[in-house]
Amino acid sequence: MKVLTSIQMKEIDRKTIEGIGIPGPVLMENAGIRITQAILKRFPEAVEQNIVVVAGKGNNGGDGFVVARHLFNMGARPTVLLLAKKEDVKGDAALNLAVADRIGVKIVEVPTEAEWKKRRMELWHASLIVDAIFGTGLLKPAEGIYAAAIEDINKSKAFKVAVDIPSGLSSDTHLIIGPAVKADLTVALAAPKIGHVLPPAEEFVGELVVADISVPPFLFDDPALKIEFVEKTTVAPYFKKRKKDSHKGSYGHLFVLAGSLGKTGAVVMAGKAALRTGTGLVTIGTPQSCLPAIANSMMELMTEALPETPQKTLSESAIPLILDLMKGKDAVLIGPGISTHPSTARLVTSLLPKIKVPVVIDADGLNILAAHPDALKSLPKPAVLTPHPGEFGRLIGRSNRDVLDHRLELASRFSEQFGVYLVLKGYRTLIATPEGRVFINPTGNPGMATGGSGDVLSGMIASLIIQEKDVLGATLAAVYLHGLSGDIGARILGERALIAGDLIKYLPKALKEMES
Repeated sequence: MKVLTSIQMKEIDRKTIEGIGIPGPVLMENAGIRITQAILKRFPEAVEQNIVVVAGKGNNGGDGFVVARHLFNMGARPTVLLLAKKEDVKGDAALNLAVADRIGVKIVEVPTEAEWKKRRMELWHASLIVDAIFGTGLLKPAEGIYAAAIEDINKSKAFKVAVDIPSGLSSDTHLIIGPAVKADLTVALAAPKIGHVLPPAEEFVGELVVADISVPPFLFDDPALKIEFVEKTTVAPYFKKRKKDSHKGSYGHLFVLAGSLGKTGAVVMAGKAALRTGTGLVTIGTPQSCLPAIANSMMELMTEALPETPQKTLSESAIPLILDLMKGKDAVLIGPGISTHPSTARLVTSLLPKIKVPVVIDADGLNILAAHPDALKSLPKPAVLTPHPGEFGRLIGRSNRDVLDHRLELASRFSEQFGVYLVLKGYRTLIATPEGRVFINPTGNPGMATGGSGDVLSGMIASLIIQEKDVLGATLAAVYLHGLSGDIGARILGERALIAGDLIKYLPKALKEMES
């Protein structure tokens, strides 16, 4: 499902109206019907509710007039608080204002802050408020009467339904630009917008419903629309049932180069996750002193002892042996617990250009790249990098705050510049491609913000890449599955108690859910 900016949505609306020939009033009518249906789904007894529609003078207000009309025709008695004079409403919105007015919907003009103060008591008695003040075109903070109305809507204890986007949010950013309605339900029209799906703006949206208003689906196929929200149907094809005549060789062999003294747990979790996700074979290459702990952790993992430094990290003298070990492997995972020891860093930077299969780089592998940025230019293709915001900030020389505030553009630019797949981890993990596309993952929860969660993900990504031979599809599927496993774990254990090992524990349940 494509995620749009306000300009992109406006252009699709224009093509629908001018190119396809669907009149604007028809789209507005469809929008009002879909919003009304969403209300009735949650309030079957809507006719008994005390409903207030707070409407602006633009098309968002026009959608609100249609909602008020349909609820009125069902027997409800909504009040519309219009934050303007009736004569200020133009175009399609004016048409629907006039219709609502003629059939008897109560419409109260509230054009000034002084008038608003007299009328805002309506909100205190409401059980359901429809926010139809601003739509997707807002670019600057709400002020004056609009800010006052937003503040009072938020003070009300009523259930709040936002038309298209909570008023005060911008469609073009996930940042909070000013006062905004904190909705319980948002009905996005035709497609989600950036403000719907990324925090902190997403926290104001409540439950999100995307409503079909009859915009032709092919209009969303434009390659210029580069942001997508991952849906279950997108990744379901990557969880097909296995063929009966398959064997372990059918599902590939992963080589994991990782580990150092005191950090063997990261290696074990990555290896276990890869096996649980379906890889046929996993071989761990690790410092010789780390091998016993890893070998004893899971009998299905194969291990290879490699030369080490006095600090028990991988030594660059291991390169010839590693190159030999990589023969016949289908993918390589580098980084979990590997350390940034100078000899280890030289090993990694020297080894990367020699890898001829897909590579996944995580954890200290990323920190080594950050310290040796020239190595980014010689990464094997395809390469998947899986940083959290701090690691990504080190890669690009930006602060953690900058990364979070500008994640979409930074992820897209980095992936295009270096020709890599970037998995920027966190709530609403982003997956960026070498073509500059960005996918937003919907699964996962704050309980997954715990040590080792990223190691589990890196093993899962490498595992699915081997099995599917489709780097983008496998990466999307692994990120979705990782979050789903965390969501299942959180339902059973709660978010606070969730640890990385639980993600592996609940992987079988998540896989069964996807396979079904």
